[in-house]
Amino acid sequence: MSNFIPFGQGFMFSLSLCFDLGIVNVAIIKVGVEQGFRKSFMVGFGSCFGDLIYLTLALLGVSFLFEYPFIRWPLWTVGTIYLVWLAIQMARDAYRPKPGTAPADQQAPSQSRKSLKQHWLTGILLALSSPTTIMWFALIAGPIVGGMKFTFGYGLEWFIAGFFFAGLAWSATIARLSAWSGAAFGQTFVRIISASAAVLLLYFAWHIFTNGLQDLIG
Repeated sequence: MSNFIPFGQGFMFSLSLCFDLGIVNVAIIKVGVEQGFRKSFMVGFGSCFGDLIYLTLALLGVSFLFEYPFIRWPLWTVGTIYLVWLAIQMARDAYRPKPGTAPADQQAPSQSRKSLKQHWLTGILLALSSPTTIMWFALIAGPIVGGMKFTFGYGLEWFIAGFFFAGLAWSATIARLSAWSGAAFGQTFVRIISASAAVLLLYFAWHIFTNGLQDLIG
């Protein structure tokens, strides 16, 4: 079997998740507009590891657990709280930008010393708490991965490589575009993105909360 086949399948498999306008993409865009390519890419880079954790669970055949409300409810509760907190922070940035939220080319040198690791960890947490990611792996990825005939030594490692590389490529592209937009359009654009991100995150938080309630009472 050609290694290109499992690599390409893993690549396209990952892109089907990346195309969703979820909380990870919102975060990548916002950080890119405000703080430039490197920090934005680190958010996306971290999310790749979060997705890889869920892919590992799917490969182990345990992703079906996410179909049970008592498993999803704790994740969704934590996710709701985290998203509301992020939405509040972004709303504050829209109303009164902090010193470190100017486009990357307008920031003072001292404002560029924030840890890249912090953005990487944020990406992991966002991926793990994303409702669309959880449901995607539970309802779509699990059955597909379960039906695959790839094993280690026979294409599975190339499938995983393609899956991870697609996430990196997507993150790099979105980070570059958002960083360019922030540099080109300035502080007003930062405010618009921050306000839009706050609204989207509140929507995602409400979506998680309502779905959790339905599972709890249903």
